[in-house]
Amino acid sequence: MRDLKIPAERHPEKAKNPDSVRLKKPDWIRVKAPGGKGYADTHKIMRDNGLVTVCEEAGCPNVGECWSQGHATMMIMGEVCTRACTFCNIATGKPPEALDVFEPGRVASAVKKLGLNHVVITSVDRDDVKDGGAEHFAQTIRAVRQQSPSTTIEILTPDFIRCAPEALEVVVAAKPDVFNHNLETVPGLYPEVRPGARYFHSLRLLQRVKELDPSMFTKSGIMVGLGEGRQAVLQVMEDMRAADIDFLTIGQYLQPTPKHHAVDRFVTPEEFKSYETAAYGKGFLMVSATPLTRSSYHAGDDFAQLRTARLEKLGL
Repeated sequence: MRDLKIPAERHPEKAKNPDSVRLKKPDWIRVKAPGGKGYADTHKIMRDNGLVTVCEEAGCPNVGECWSQGHATMMIMGEVCTRACTFCNIATGKPPEALDVFEPGRVASAVKKLGLNHVVITSVDRDDVKDGGAEHFAQTIRAVRQQSPSTTIEILTPDFIRCAPEALEVVVAAKPDVFNHNLETVPGLYPEVRPGARYFHSLRLLQRVKELDPSMFTKSGIMVGLGEGRQAVLQVMEDMRAADIDFLTIGQYLQPTPKHHAVDRFVTPEEFKSYETAAYGKGFLMVSATPLTRSSYHAGDDFAQLRTARLEKLGL
């Protein structure tokens, strides 16, 4: 896991922020430290293939559990993001190099070695690349398909906000099984939490995926505990359903360092259950809402349930 201290070279835009008071984590948010043979094996495969994972870069609390089972979320296009979201622990700045043309093949090799039935592939934002990395995503999807044809593929993409519309079309044409793009928070918190993005652009991106390929599953997620209200969360659910999003994830925001956006509060498991009930009532096919829910947490099992839910809805 990355050191949770915040050197200026990792987050130059946050280094001068005053330290915020960090709330004590409740018992329901605590996890075991990573370790064991499965974890070590996954770590070795990632290193041997020169791959970056969001599990490490973002300081995911579930890394020990997932890696012990051989489940890792690949992060393509480098480890430096061109955005500066105040919740995120991925390094920010100007990426030092062009996209690695051999990376799709290395990702495919790692997926095959891990024997994954379902893989999640995400990326940093690369606003310095004309198509935002769309073709790189497509090449990675095709490479995985070639080496592991039975593996289902879930992608978690940037918003492609500075790209021509064709960029999204390139990714959808590569036919991932699940297209995920996270809204991250309620629209009222975007200027503070996600300043480089636009809420309705992200919604429209997901809606357009369904227009391009109605059979493709779409997915999005938000964090809670950032300062949002319940009604704002319920409105996000309504907005997502209007965009025909199938799968919703809701998890507790955890502050990576004292320089990041502060945790407003820890949402209780009972409140998460209430959000889950409300989301199913609004028509989502699949909902994961727990304190430790993350976009790729239990993604393979969730995908199987998602597919079953669609078949049941169609009466098949």
